[in-house]
Amino acid sequence: MRKDKEVYVFDTTALLAFIEDEEGSEYIENLLLRAEKEEIIVFIAFISLTEVFYITIQEKGESEAIRRIKLVKSLAVRTIESNEELNLMAGKLKATNRISLADAYIAAVCKEFDGILVHKDPEFERLTRLIREYRLPYKN
Repeated sequence: MRKDKEVYVFDTTALLAFIEDEEGSEYIENLLLRAEKEEIIVFIAFISLTEVFYITIQEKGESEAIRRIKLVKSLAVRTIESNEELNLMAGKLKATNRISLADAYIAAVCKEFDGILVHKDPEFERLTRLIREYRLPYKN
């Protein structure tokens, strides 16, 4: 992909931090404002929508989960859907690193678009040699 603009990839934890106004949400909000102005590009992996949905159902119920998905879809983010290249890259990341399948897909999107991963998930520390990242403050 030809890169005219800096690319960021939000992990599910970044989306939830923004939605729940956790520490670090102002950084995400700033990136979203820049994306709205088309100064940068922000991607999310399709699997992050699934994670936001099921986590919210478990914690707050289905109606809140639906509201949150609508909110995410209204943001200046581009959702990257699954395809064969992404599947194989995620499979290789999963096979060679101790990470979840969802995180493997998110990291694959990062690698595919040479993006900066925005997250608050210590699991991604296993991939620091493979992807660029911006760590939001971890929860205690």
